[in-house]
Amino acid sequence: MAKKGEVTVEEKLRALYDLQLIDSRVDEIRNVRGELPLEVEDLEDDVLGLKTRLDKLKTDVETINFEITAKKNLIDESKALIKKYTEQQKNVRNSREFNSISKELEFQELEIQLAEKNIKEFKAQIEQKKEVISGTKEKLSEREAHLKHKKSELDAILAETEKEEKALLNKSLEYQEQIEERLVKAYARIRNNVKNGLAVVPIERGASGGSFFTIPPQVQVEIASRKKIITDEHSGRILVDPVLAEEEMEKMEKLFAKI
Repeated sequence: MAKKGEVTVEEKLRALYDLQLIDSRVDEIRNVRGELPLEVEDLEDDVLGLKTRLDKLKTDVETINFEITAKKNLIDESKALIKKYTEQQKNVRNSREFNSISKELEFQELEIQLAEKNIKEFKAQIEQKKEVISGTKEKLSEREAHLKHKKSELDAILAETEKEEKALLNKSLEYQEQIEERLVKAYARIRNNVKNGLAVVPIERGASGGSFFTIPPQVQVEIASRKKIITDEHSGRILVDPVLAEEEMEKMEKLFAKI
């Protein structure tokens, strides 16, 4: 018989199973959200990436337009020089001066041709960039619409579950404080090592809950006596008898109904 103020093994098992039921309820809520938070995060990254790309493309177009303006100015300067040299050529005194001016005229003509070729290339680049901008805008619009839909989906789920989840997490901490630290650590370790997060399970049809390995009758009797904490030799989970499990489930369902 337990001394006054001393926590019995049965009380520890009940507290551990209650904690498991609370944490499993939190898991269910998070499963409802599923991959939505990650999807929203990925879509936000996509939208940001596309906006950054659009800004860069627009800057590229501005830079190319600046280059076109510079080439047009160069053409105007060359034309002004051609006009000037043509006038000078009319008043040359010898063939050497004439040839020198002719070379200058030829050079300026080549400058104009090269600048016009550059302008043509720049305009082709702008058209190409505009096509990419158009495609990027379309993609951005699709992503933003998809993000808006997923965000509203997530917000709706959060609105339904956030309050309950917060209350359950507080309850989980309350129950952990009632259990000795050694057991809480063991519970957390088992919970982290199993896929479904079940660290405390009842016996179902002679086996550990969710397992196909049969528990020997003698061990089942020991578990039902609630005199010591017994773990499943295959999964490492803490085992409780079905009667205790049912009693705690009923108790916790009432608690959940109030949250």
